[in-house]
Amino acid sequence: MRLRSLLSLFSHDLAIDLGTANTLIYIADSGVVVDEPSMVGVNNSTGEVEAVGIEAKRMLGRTPGTITAVRPMRDGVIADFKIAERMLTYFINKAHNRNLFVHPRIVIGVPGSITHVERRAVVDSAMRARASEVHLVEQAMMAAIGAGLPVSEPAGSMVVDIGGGTTDVAVISMSGVVYSKSVSVAGNAFDDAIIHYLRRKHNFLIGERTAERVKVELGAAKPLETPATMEIKGRNLTRGVPAAREVTDSEIHGAIAECVEKIMFCVREALEHAPPEISSDICDRGIVLTGGGAYLRNLDQRIRDEVGVPVSVAENPLHSVVVGTGMVLEDIDLLNRVSIQ
Repeated sequence: MRLRSLLSLFSHDLAIDLGTANTLIYIADSGVVVDEPSMVGVNNSTGEVEAVGIEAKRMLGRTPGTITAVRPMRDGVIADFKIAERMLTYFINKAHNRNLFVHPRIVIGVPGSITHVERRAVVDSAMRARASEVHLVEQAMMAAIGAGLPVSEPAGSMVVDIGGGTTDVAVISMSGVVYSKSVSVAGNAFDDAIIHYLRRKHNFLIGERTAERVKVELGAAKPLETPATMEIKGRNLTRGVPAAREVTDSEIHGAIAECVEKIMFCVREALEHAPPEISSDICDRGIVLTGGGAYLRNLDQRIRDEVGVPVSVAENPLHSVVVGTGMVLEDIDLLNRVSIQ
């Protein structure tokens, strides 16, 4: 282990959180070196990549007919193999300052519900992106490690990781997953629900970026104590012209209510399947929320009120998975225990 630690000082190994909304890359002693949208701008005529990450997201909803902003990840797994490979190559090169001679060992966090075929797709994409070795680990386990939970102890911990494409709920003990559940409802589903609500209720069309802003400013798992409103701009579908209108927090709460309830169902189901001794541990230690969805206002309070268990938000929920993956990358024994490949 000492030799391993010494070698890690000169290592180019990478920990990757390959998310539906964002891709994050972690390097030992450097921390998070890449945190960009999982998005690629593709030229429809030539098939060439025009932009990746932040630059591609800026194109969203504003591209000419010749360019399409593509999300190669869907529900936490690869939906477009070739585009995902190009995106990974770009991010890996960026992490290594364009050093083309580096062939890193890579550990990638994936949803617990990923199939064998989907695992193969992730591994193949990483290998084609010049990885020398690829290991897959469950995002929920990595989130728990990154959030500082004592996963190696003979006691139960529970984490709810709400990303862009999936929500992963896991009960963990002794470096193993006692129970896990993954559902394709998370940040992107909230955005879609807001878009569909405004279109159905008000004949008003907004884009993904506006929906995300509405979610951040007005979204809540329980009604807010102080009512809030915001002005949004989009298109009036009745008249077919650009327009502006106000939306309220109560409207947005109703729009995302079904998505929140699906997450609540997963939480309740995990608690029902937990062995009695581990249930006792969870009562004492509580549930930890990670991922961007952990920022949804009143979500911790909603869970606490409904299941009667303490709930806390990780110190840095957006980085929990990639930091946990990085910690596993530096501990070969732990990697061998938690690898799912």
